[in-house]
Order: sequence, then C-alpha cells, then structure tokens
Amino acid sequence: MRAPSPKSLRFAALLGLMFGALSLGEARAANPLELNFWLSGPRYDGAVVDCDKALPTIATQFWEKESSFWNSSLKITSFSAVREVAFRPWQSDNIPRRFCTGEALLNDGKVRKVHFSIMEDGGFAGYGDGVEWCVVGLDRNWAYNPACRSAKP
Repeated sequence: MRAPSPKSLRFAALLGLMFGALSLGEARAANPLELNFWLSGPRYDGAVVDCDKALPTIATQFWEKESSFWNSSLKITSFSAVREVAFRPWQSDNIPRRFCTGEALLNDGKVRKVHFSIMEDGGFAGYGDGVEWCVVGLDRNWAYNPACRSAKP
C-alpha cells in the first residue's frame, strides 16, 4: 500500500478547514417546513392495557427463555393474585408504564412471585405494548437482581 502524498494531505487538511469554517456560522431556528416534516416526536396517550392482558405474553416468553437458554422444561401454568402496583410512577413525560405483580404457578408445583411492567409502544420497533417481566428465583442471568427488584417501580 502506498503512503499518501504530501500534496493530497495538504488538500485534505485545506478541505477540512473549509468545512469547519462553514460550520461556525450562526445557528438558526427551524423553518416552518422543518418543523412540520417528520419531527413530531412521540405522542404517548397513556393507553396501557391492564395487567391481565400481559399474562399470555409472559407465559410464552418464560417458556421460550427456559427451554432455549437454560435447557429447562419449566412452564408457567397459571397466574393468581395479579394486581397493579403503579401507573406512570415517574414524571408524566416519560414512557407510560403500568407496573404489576402477581404469583405464577409453575409446572414443578412451586408458586413464585412475578413482577412485570407494560410499556406503551414498547413492543418490537415501537409497535404494540412491550412487556418486561421477572420471576423471583428464576432470574438466572441476573438481569433484574437482587430478587427482581429492578423490575419494580
């Protein structure tokens, strides 16, 4: 590979200085076209589904995670005592979330606490509701440790 010539290095430096000088101009506000063209930002209505609507998603994702990553046959067979813990617990301009908790009966006969949140437009690529969940005692990759505390508000 050939080293760049001093002449091309000088040209690149001069070109960089010219573009740098052009960018030192006065900052201006967006014109009306720039304001109305795909710069609308997020519009959160706070329309988050109830806690019960997320339970099938949690059961499916739990089974997929256990069977795929941990080579386990554990499944959630049913839920009980599901209730809302908080709705939009932070500032109103954050992504709306509904925090819930409940008990999950697993196919090994054990009942474990499950903490989860439902986010408006938190699904894949921002479509649909997103669900984040943690089953206490089965957070094998420690994503929400200790004892799923990070899954709570």
